[in-house]
Amino acid sequence: MIRSRVAYAAAHVVCDPQSAAVIDWDATLAYRRYLWSLGLGVAEAMDTAQRGMGLDWPQARELIGRSLAEARTVGGLIACGAGTDQLSPEAAVTLDDVERAYEEQVSYVEAQARGDGRVILMASRALARIARSPDDYARVYGTILRQARQPVILHWLGDMFDPQLAGYWGSRDLGRAMEACLGIIDEHRAKVDGIKISLLDPEHEVAMRRRLPAGVRMYTGDDFHYDRMILGEDGVHSDALLGIFDAIAPIAAAALRALDGGDVAGYRAALEPTVPLSRHIFEPPTHAYKTGVVFLAYLNGHQSHFRMLAGAEGGRSRQHLTELFRLADAAGVLADRECAAARMGRVFA
Repeated sequence: MIRSRVAYAAAHVVCDPQSAAVIDWDATLAYRRYLWSLGLGVAEAMDTAQRGMGLDWPQARELIGRSLAEARTVGGLIACGAGTDQLSPEAAVTLDDVERAYEEQVSYVEAQARGDGRVILMASRALARIARSPDDYARVYGTILRQARQPVILHWLGDMFDPQLAGYWGSRDLGRAMEACLGIIDEHRAKVDGIKISLLDPEHEVAMRRRLPAGVRMYTGDDFHYDRMILGEDGVHSDALLGIFDAIAPIAAAALRALDGGDVAGYRAALEPTVPLSRHIFEPPTHAYKTGVVFLAYLNGHQSHFRMLAGAEGGRSRQHLTELFRLADAAGVLADRECAAARMGRVFA
C-alpha cells in the first residue's frame, strides 16, 4: 500500500469487442484488480470511464456495484462518482430535480459501499445549465453534503474536459468560481474529504490548496503538471485522482513508493518522463484523452481489442496514436515493445 499520498487512478472501461454499447465485465474488473495490485486506488465511473460520453447512469450503476464488491474482496481503495446524469439533457429541470438526482446516486453508492468506499460528488451538467448564481450551487451542494453519511470528494472538472461545465460554481472567472467553491467547503468541511480539480492550471490549484481548511485534501486532476503537484512545495502537496494514472499505473505506483521512502530523486526519475506522454494524450480536444488511455491498455495487453463505448476509439487520428506510441516507449510505459508494436500494426492494417 502506498503511504505518502492518497492516489486514485480514474479507471477506463473495456467494451465488448462485438458491441460498442456493451461492457466486457470480466476485462473491466480485471483491470481494476490490476490497479489495486499495484497499490493504487480506483476512482470508479468517472470521466475516464466515459461517464456521460458512452457510459450512461444504468451502466454506471452496475459498474459501481460490481467494482465495490470486487474492492471489498481484495481490500482495494475505491471512490465512486455520483452525479445527475440520469436527468435528460433536453428536459426542463429545477434545482429540486438536481438535488433529487444527486440524492439518488449518492444513496446508491453509500448503500453499496457499506462504509468501504467513498463518494465522489461529480460536477453536474444539469446544475451548470440551470444555475443562475453561486447561491444555487451553495444550495444544492449544501443539501447533499448535509445528508452524506461520510466525507465526500468534490469534483471540479474544467470546461476543456467538458464544455457543458463552463461557468461552474456560478462564474466563468476562475477566481470568483474558486471563492464560491471554497465557501461551500468551509461551511461543510466536516463532510468534505477533499476536492479534485481538473483545470490544467497549476497556479490555481496551488492557490486553492493553500486555502483549504485543515484536514481537507487537494486531489490533483492536473494531467499536465501532476508530477509537480504531487511532490508539492513548502511542505504542502496534492494527493492524486488522475486519468493518466490509468495509463501509466506501474510507473506512477513506483514513483509514489519512492516518495514513501523519501527518495525524491527516484520519484522524479520515474514520473517526469511520463509528462510529455500525458500532455500529448490530453492535448485538445481534451475530452478525447480517453482514446489514448484505452489505446495504451490495448498496447500493454490488458484487453484484446481497441474498441470503446460509443465508438470513441475514433476520437484520435492515426498520427496522434503513432506519436503516442513513440512517447510511451520513451517514457518506459510499454510493458513489451515488440508486442505493443505488433498490436499497433493490427490497428493500422
